[in-house]
Amino acid sequence: MNKMFYYWLKHLVKTNLSDNQANVLLSKLLSNQELSAQPSVLDTYSQEIKGQLKSEHFYKLITNIVTQTDIDVFIFSLKLYMIKDLLLAEAKLKNLIDIEAMSTMDPLSLEYDEKSLYSPYATRVNGALLSLVFFERLENGDTNLLSKDTQNYMESLSKESLRLKKIGIETNQIFMLMFSESVNQSIISDSGSNYEERIFSVLTKIGIAANSIKKIHDKDDKSTEFDLFFELDGRTYGIGAKRTLRERYKQFIKTALSSDIDVMIEITLGLDLNEEKAKTILNHGTKLFVADEVYNKNRFLQNLNGVYSVKSLTLETLKKL
Repeated sequence: MNKMFYYWLKHLVKTNLSDNQANVLLSKLLSNQELSAQPSVLDTYSQEIKGQLKSEHFYKLITNIVTQTDIDVFIFSLKLYMIKDLLLAEAKLKNLIDIEAMSTMDPLSLEYDEKSLYSPYATRVNGALLSLVFFERLENGDTNLLSKDTQNYMESLSKESLRLKKIGIETNQIFMLMFSESVNQSIISDSGSNYEERIFSVLTKIGIAANSIKKIHDKDDKSTEFDLFFELDGRTYGIGAKRTLRERYKQFIKTALSSDIDVMIEITLGLDLNEEKAKTILNHGTKLFVADEVYNKNRFLQNLNGVYSVKSLTLETLKKL
């Protein structure tokens, strides 16, 4: 039965029923208590759903509903589906708090980068803990949550959860599987700015018009892509944006010999940057900007002409390159 419970939870998410559709379905199921009537309710409802794909998803969802227990578990699944977004929103609250904290940080700093990397994992952990606490409250009958109506609803849900647990259905664990997938999908959909976009934001803040910044391939060396390209005072600038360099720092070497771009720049956190790599980049006419923390920590970077902290990424500096 746990497999079917998970199946219904997972595929209810796939059907993507709107709040109104879910409300109508739940109302119809609860108003038809006879087992013989409920399959008919489900079948009729599947035909009324607008959109062929959504209707087909829902029809597949209900084909295995036969017994009264099936109906009970399906209704419970539907109720959990209907409050999923509420829990998901709360799980993402920590992520929102982190985003607000990041607004005061330099977007090209190591501190910002670390926050942006760990934020999705924090959302996953918060989602898992929230789900655990939610079901602990249900099983303990702790329904002191929001309004009186909400409390009454949660009391009903608590009784259903305990009743289903007595017949072997692990409501917490199965819901956690579905909820984790929803959190992960939400993270993918809401993924924050990548390194390239963060550099773009810095460029626009210092006065480069957003509509003038493009992503292009070098016209003489198609193997080289400039993540950000723009013109300033009649000169062309091509920027490679790489959080870490690995072997990619060599990409501008060949291009530098043939390209007619006036200024080539590599912007990186600099965590894997050593003196040899830095000199190789500089020796082929490319300027190098690194995270301020890395620049200040490494004397060899400060001593190399053509290496800058990202704090120095200003219009004045660009014009002097």
